[in-house]
Amino acid sequence: MITDCDYEKILENHDKCVIGGLCNVQTKGIGITLDDILRYEINRNVTLKNQPLLVKISVGLTMIMFLLGLINSILSLLTFQNENLRKVGCGMYLLASSITSLLTISMFTVNFWFILFTQTNSSINLSVRRGGCISIEPILKLFLYFDTWLNGCVAIERAINVYQGIRFNKEKSKRLARWIIFILPFCISATIIHEPLHRNIFEYPVKENYYDTKIIGIHRWCVINYSRVVQDYNTAILFVHLIGPFIANLFSALFIIFGTARQRSLAQTNQNYIAHICEQLREHKQLVISPAILLVLSMPRLIISLLSGCVKVSDRPWLYLCAYFISFTPSILVFIIFVVPSDLYRKTLKESLRTWKRRICH
Repeated sequence: MITDCDYEKILENHDKCVIGGLCNVQTKGIGITLDDILRYEINRNVTLKNQPLLVKISVGLTMIMFLLGLINSILSLLTFQNENLRKVGCGMYLLASSITSLLTISMFTVNFWFILFTQTNSSINLSVRRGGCISIEPILKLFLYFDTWLNGCVAIERAINVYQGIRFNKEKSKRLARWIIFILPFCISATIIHEPLHRNIFEYPVKENYYDTKIIGIHRWCVINYSRVVQDYNTAILFVHLIGPFIANLFSALFIIFGTARQRSLAQTNQNYIAHICEQLREHKQLVISPAILLVLSMPRLIISLLSGCVKVSDRPWLYLCAYFISFTPSILVFIIFVVPSDLYRKTLKESLRTWKRRICH
């Protein structure tokens, strides 16, 4: 006699909050990952050529973002490898950011291809799946948060420079930057150390229908299962890593604008304080606009990370996929945000390009 426990049909159609069979159920946690978005879009044991349009476009977007990220990092590295720019902490932060942005977009690409290969190829070893499930996403978050905080450090250093003026100690700034770049990854890792502990591969056999005893396949999915306390902690950490660097960027920008305006109003009495503020806003408007743009681009990551596990992603896969991809665009904008608006950085890049051109020609 066949019992209910023999019926291993996907429950997604019946209860959006769980996945699995009737006797092997896994409750979804809060947040949507790339695995969740592509789970019901990827056809198993089918070549890329025969995959749905969404999967093919995802492949194209992933490779475009990787190429843009590679170009961004190469141009940024050519700029900030200059020894003169690294005489202060700001240049060292931006050099480190050039590297971490490349690592971020590289892990983003690795994550996508790992999901695609493991979902299309059922023969991949379970230990390989488990290792990727446990490690890839947390490492991606580590690089992403590291890159974001480095940008915040740049803003804070610029504000300190304005505040101290001629008393600004370049050597001390450089030493401090080295320590922060060394310590920051360990601090970030400590805040997300819980993630690998709550990730695992969930698998269950699938049958054609209620009365069929033949197993037609085995579903293996990477799932995250947080307790209520850990989920609350994870949400708080997410806000810290997203809002913290934005606040550092914004307040540092406002401090630079108002601080510089105050100094000039004391030295140039022919203009009042308000006029100097307006002048500084025009001159440094990118310092306010850039963090605002970065926050807007990062907001989709915050939103999809806080969505209920009961959200049926398969109803709007395009929407969630676009949100996921947009949230990683700040990692390919280091060059545009920091180098393009700066005359000094653009001049340094041109010099570096000329130097490399002479080396190649000779």
